[in-house]
Amino acid sequence: MALDGMMLHHVINELKTEALGSRVYQIYQPNRDEIIIVLRTHSGNRRLLLSTRANSPRVHFTEYSVENPATPPMLCMLMRKRLGGGKLLDIRQYGLDRVISFDFECTNELGDKVGITVVVEIMGKYSNVIFVDGDGIIIDALKRVDLSMSSQRLVLPNIKYEYPPAQDKLNILLTEPQNVVERIVSSTDEKPLNKAILSAVQGISPIVCRELEHKLLTGRTESNKTLSQSDKERLTEIIADLADTVLVSSGTPLMLYHKGDSKPFDICFIPIEQYGTLGESKACENFSKLLDSYYIERDSADRMRVKAADLSRVLTNLIHRTANKINVQRQELASTADREKLRIQGDLLQANLYRIERGASSVTVENFYDENNAPIEIKLNPAISPAQNAQKFYKDYNRAKTAQQVLTVQIERAEEELIYLESLRDVLSRVTSEKELNQVRLEFMEQGYIKRPRSAQKKPAQLPPLEYTTSDGFKVLVGRNNRQNDQLTLKTANNRDVWFHTKDIPGSHTIVVTDGREISDTAIIEGARIAAYHSKAKDSTNVPVDYTLIKHVSKPNGAKPGMVIFVNNRTVYVDPKLPGTD
Repeated sequence: MALDGMMLHHVINELKTEALGSRVYQIYQPNRDEIIIVLRTHSGNRRLLLSTRANSPRVHFTEYSVENPATPPMLCMLMRKRLGGGKLLDIRQYGLDRVISFDFECTNELGDKVGITVVVEIMGKYSNVIFVDGDGIIIDALKRVDLSMSSQRLVLPNIKYEYPPAQDKLNILLTEPQNVVERIVSSTDEKPLNKAILSAVQGISPIVCRELEHKLLTGRTESNKTLSQSDKERLTEIIADLADTVLVSSGTPLMLYHKGDSKPFDICFIPIEQYGTLGESKACENFSKLLDSYYIERDSADRMRVKAADLSRVLTNLIHRTANKINVQRQELASTADREKLRIQGDLLQANLYRIERGASSVTVENFYDENNAPIEIKLNPAISPAQNAQKFYKDYNRAKTAQQVLTVQIERAEEELIYLESLRDVLSRVTSEKELNQVRLEFMEQGYIKRPRSAQKKPAQLPPLEYTTSDGFKVLVGRNNRQNDQLTLKTANNRDVWFHTKDIPGSHTIVVTDGREISDTAIIEGARIAAYHSKAKDSTNVPVDYTLIKHVSKPNGAKPGMVIFVNNRTVYVDPKLPGTD
């Protein structure tokens, strides 16, 4: 990931242009990893995102809304009190490290002007947002660090804030290019040039190091110890150009893609040529929009994964328990397959009681069930009478027969339960908002998988189904969860509407609303693609999707939410896709 100190330098310059002199309008803490400060700027309100997520720590303006908890966390309320209405005076970067300070002028309870600094440390899983008063004393932090977590540097209220230990690297904005090159080539270890640059230069990412190496060597392989004099002179020029790009903020916000892939794999502020024809780039309007676009999908999934973690654990345990129960029951069922042999042995003993001596451990008799009357040896319990031995075979036979009947029903019900649990897992994997998650949580409660809270709570408001339109004008409705699937299929849809569902794959009920018209082939294909997209097979290709008229879909008595049966269906094979996407 290329959000290095140099790119952050560009981001900070953008923020300064827009935000200096602005005032704090509101502060939100949507989750444990993020703070959003709403600034009232000369161009309107801007949302400043301070993220400490382990895989996407960053600072920039964001245009995406994030759901906030009903009750603000204590830290959020504290900062609203201390920072609310404050004026942003300056934004500082600690060298080219990924440590940024936002200096605010605020008013305390006595009406005096005081300084508060919000320090954002972007350091992977150790990232943090720390609030510091004008005397350098920590007010509080998004992540407190005590002695049990680190003995080197504490981050706790009422102690002096200290910057993270500086790395032994050179800042190219403060160091002559030839001195930077000298540090690169004078390293005690011989290593590839890009790694030598990474070890010597502050605030530079691996992708930029590889690009500098590519510009210099153009396909050659050299280490930091084998560079010629001309290579060193050329590297000096390249380092000087990079420093100039950073210093004058002339970088370009670029999204990087593999050829033919729609998902970006990296970002950068200089053109990247190291991938040749296998890579391509797309410029964004500014660095905030670049970071927003690159991280929004990943962050949205992460947020919901954290909030749904308790339901996910419950569901995983239920699925494992149900699958294990089915395996055990199938083994027990298999053991009843020879029950007829028990009945035959009982009949043979009953017919030969006069020939069996009491206390015998076995007896050999003619098997009149066999065409050749072949003799059969039957083991006996010598502690009981021959008649009791015969009755025991009959009891074992009846027990096995009953077990076979009961186990068949139990296995069928457990398999239905497992299918339902898998459908819940699919729904849970696709929730994108707190409201959708609350609907799924309600379904867990109604099915008895989790307990209802003791405090009386209103049922969450039902969200409308997802809605799309095919290229030829048919409206398409998609259920967000199992309860909504039932509502959509059994109550909302008309008998002449067309129902879609992935074949033997968990997914949402999808309805193409016909309004009495004959559905087109285009609408069938696009409806099937939408159904495949909203299913467990979203990332697959050539997905089978069943479709039929709503009048051919019904729900068995006592079936779980979202579970239906259907007839007169056809199947198409499609690639998952939403209307209007390439």
